[in-house]
Amino acid sequence: MRILGLGYLGVNAESLSDWLDFGPNLLGLQAVDKTGKTLAFRMDDRRQRLHVEENGRTSMEYFGWEVRDSAALHAFAAHLEGHGYHVIYGERWLADQRCVTELVWLLDPAGNRVELFHGAEIAAAPFVPGRNIGGFRTGAMGLGHAVLTCEKMSDLLPFYTEILGFGVSDYVLEPFKAYFLHVNPRHHSLALVETGQRGVHHLMMELMHFDDIGHAYDLAHQRGDEIGVTLGRHSNDHMTSFYTHSPSKFMIEYGWGGREIDPNDWQPFELTEGPSIWGHNRSWLSDEANEVAHAMLRRNADAGLRRPVNVMPGNHRQMSANCGWWDSLVRNGR
Repeated sequence: MRILGLGYLGVNAESLSDWLDFGPNLLGLQAVDKTGKTLAFRMDDRRQRLHVEENGRTSMEYFGWEVRDSAALHAFAAHLEGHGYHVIYGERWLADQRCVTELVWLLDPAGNRVELFHGAEIAAAPFVPGRNIGGFRTGAMGLGHAVLTCEKMSDLLPFYTEILGFGVSDYVLEPFKAYFLHVNPRHHSLALVETGQRGVHHLMMELMHFDDIGHAYDLAHQRGDEIGVTLGRHSNDHMTSFYTHSPSKFMIEYGWGGREIDPNDWQPFELTEGPSIWGHNRSWLSDEANEVAHAMLRRNADAGLRRPVNVMPGNHRQMSANCGWWDSLVRNGR
């Protein structure tokens, strides 16, 4: 009985037309199954990954976490009920809307709607991106990661780690408090940030090709005031990314090169160098917190903090060094 990954998300919107522009033309999502008040997006072979409803509200409505099969789903439901949580079994129409075989749902301690499901529907036709991108890194690691904000870390962390079985990858205490949680080799599928209020901070989508991040960064700048966090590289999952504001008020992290971990023997630790190696200037932080973040970045630069680049076959080409001093550094492990 374990969670496999983040399978789908439900998004509230003030206007479908904003998402019809933002989703395909900036993010490269494929718009499908539009009705008068709803819209779905694909990002791989699944029939849908994001479901958007025009209802006058913003932010996320629900988070769909995938389990292996019906036996695992019912075991989770019994486990949750045994710990005092009110679990609702989704009716057939709801499973059809989510494009899954079966689901249950409940509210976490902060009121976020958590859905557990199995049997995601595979689309009959190939994925066709909304603009020319090389595709998203999804598959067995899920659609990406989500980041929730909370009043206090103690409100949510025990639920996800002790009740749902998420593992802690690492955590930061400055310039803000955040815990990064995994369920599969993706460094984190969920993160919790203590901000003093409940909400959704961002959703991360990982691209297959590095240049697709640069193209999107250019497009976001040209679209106006949409950059929420500038281009940078994270110190924990090694992701090179930027963040853009979505029409539903939460941000989208658009990234490349995230690391994999082995969940079976991973040991959590504190990130004392801060959440980013370089870049990622955060417009949402207070002036005081930004000062702490900038001091960390200066220390990282002084220390020459570097991390390996994470690549896959087909998205990189190895070049020869042809440089004696570099070869000596590699031999000495520097």
